[in-house]
Amino acid sequence: MLRLLATLFLGLAYTAAWSQGAWRPEKQVEIIVPTAPGGGNDTVARLLAKALQDTKALATPAVVMNKSGGNQTVSLAYLAQQKADPHYLLLATSTFFTNHIQGLSQHNYRDFPALALAFVDYSAFMVPTNSPFKTFGDMIQRLKTDPESVAFSVVARGGTSHAVVAMAAKAAGIDPKRLKIVVFKTSAEATTAMMGGHIQAAVSSAAGSTPPVSAGQLRMLAIAASQRRPGELAHVPTLAELGLNAPVLATWRCIFGARGISQPQIAFWEDALAKAFQSEDWKAWMTKNDVSAPLLRGAELVKYLDGQYTNTRGVLLELGLAK
Repeated sequence: MLRLLATLFLGLAYTAAWSQGAWRPEKQVEIIVPTAPGGGNDTVARLLAKALQDTKALATPAVVMNKSGGNQTVSLAYLAQQKADPHYLLLATSTFFTNHIQGLSQHNYRDFPALALAFVDYSAFMVPTNSPFKTFGDMIQRLKTDPESVAFSVVARGGTSHAVVAMAAKAAGIDPKRLKIVVFKTSAEATTAMMGGHIQAAVSSAAGSTPPVSAGQLRMLAIAASQRRPGELAHVPTLAELGLNAPVLATWRCIFGARGISQPQIAFWEDALAKAFQSEDWKAWMTKNDVSAPLLRGAELVKYLDGQYTNTRGVLLELGLAK
């Protein structure tokens, strides 16, 4: 009898301990977006909110809170104010790195718990279909003759696309500081300028450039990915295939939590987000937009981000853009 009572007591104690360790949201959850309503990040955040509800990973409401401005610095400042509150998530972009490296933001990615990698996209090199550059090799040969003869568009000086074109140039033996870089607010503006002959090439999202490439408006010469993309971009070679040994820098989207949340709260969000990413709507959106994401969380996710940060910082140091 004593042994039975002891066993029951231990079982009850274990159940109580487990119950104390488990956590679930107790109020409305905010998904913070660093850009204005209606854009790509806003669409992703609203899809994520729906997926969390549809998969029953989240029992409380989830709303999208747009905190645009300062190239993500406003959204980070807002998240920093929610210290130790697990009801706030941030859909962060890779400018998280470049802002900190350039001294534009005091917040580093290590300041907040990284919960899940939403997806990754890669930068690609595009030219108009009437461009004299038929291959990426053609462009490299021109740059070796005159590094300033090709104007490249990017959406942010020191951003991922700028870092990618600089790395590719360095791998080809070209001084990246001599490249002619033109900054546009959006990739759409850059495409218009390129079609008008004002610039010769664009470096931007491969997934976002698929429609004009498929429509015959642009020609994609190379993609800065670890391997060829499936589907309509399967014919586009990677930089590595072309003999350019440059680190792969992804344009990623990652979900971060507020600073100071507990391990049980982190564990809840890791599991909930993994479940949401398995929803049919989420997977359909990933396929349609030709993006992908390995299931990374915890130490593996931090290791991935560490590698991306180190490579990005190395390039920006070489360009003289790091503080």
